[in-house]
This record gives sequence, structure tokens and C-alpha cells, in this order.
Amino acid sequence: MRTSPQDQKILLVDDREENLFALEAILATLGHTLVKASSGAQALKYLLADDVSLILLDVQMPEMDGYETAAHIQSRPRTRDIPIIFLTAIDHEAHQAYRGYAAGAVDFLAKPFDPWELRAKVEVYLRLYRERRALEARVAELERAQDTGRAKQARSDVEAMTALLEEAEASLAPGVWDQLMEHLSSLRETIGPEF
Repeated sequence: MRTSPQDQKILLVDDREENLFALEAILATLGHTLVKASSGAQALKYLLADDVSLILLDVQMPEMDGYETAAHIQSRPRTRDIPIIFLTAIDHEAHQAYRGYAAGAVDFLAKPFDPWELRAKVEVYLRLYRERRALEARVAELERAQDTGRAKQARSDVEAMTALLEEAEASLAPGVWDQLMEHLSSLRETIGPEF
């Protein structure tokens, strides 16, 4: 599944409407779909049904803060690989950064942030996400090709065995031949109906 730049969605999560509006204004010209959530719970609910390529997540929110929201996102197999950029007004102390990275953040931006820096980081992480998805698709394609190669080899092996059994039919007693044919039928059923 290839993701083009136009297909990518960015989830903006902040409990303050003015912050969501500012993020939207800064990122709107990049051409990506912007989805807004006003709480961690609302973001998690959205992620149950839809895919996003990047999450911009406020650290300080009531009820469920950004760290807890990120931990929930990281705990789900479907969403654990989505890059998260934390947006924070908290003093940028080492323990805050450590806590954020431990919760799954790929980056931190302190408020008020530089709009150009935000745009640049968003584009970098979206490109990395696209490249990762393209690589995963290529690996899956190669695995399917490998499985197809195995299937072809198994089909060839069954055909060779059938030919050998047909040659041996004349020299075997009738009961032995029937047992071999039953075994061959069982083998074909195990491998699959296409053989």
C-alpha cells in the first residue's frame, strides 16, 4: 500500500481550540488532510477507525495528558508505528524529554514554536513514514513471491512423484499401488487444491 503525500493525514491533538486553529493555519498549505481532536480520548477514538501518518500531540491536557495518550497509541499494534511530535509549554527539562521519548515521541517542540521549524519537521516525518510504508509493502511483495516460488516447487515435486509412481505401477502389487495413490491424494489435499 503506497501512501502519496496527498493521502497523508495529520492528527492534531490539543485541548485548546486556539492552538488547534494555529496548527491548522501553519500546516494547511502543505496539502495534507488535517484532523483535529480536543482530547486524548477523542484522538484514541479517531485512531480506532482511521489511519494517520503523523500525530502532533499537546503534552498538557486535562483528564488524559499527552504522555498517557501516547502510551495508549504505542500499546496498539495498529498505531504503534505512527510518529508522534509532542508540543509542550512545559519547561524543556531533561526528565520531561525522557518521559516523552519513553512514551513514544519522535520529537519535541516547545511552545511557542517556530512555524517554519514545525512545517519542516512535519514534512521530514511524513516522508519517513511514506518510505517506511513503501519498504513494508516491498517486503510483503517479496514474501508473496517467495511463497509463490515455494508453491511452484511443491507443484513440481508432486508432478515428479506422480510420474515416478506411474512408472512403478506396473511392477507393484495392486494393493500397494492403491495405498500409494491414497497417500498422494492426502499429500495433494495438505498442499492445497491448486495442485
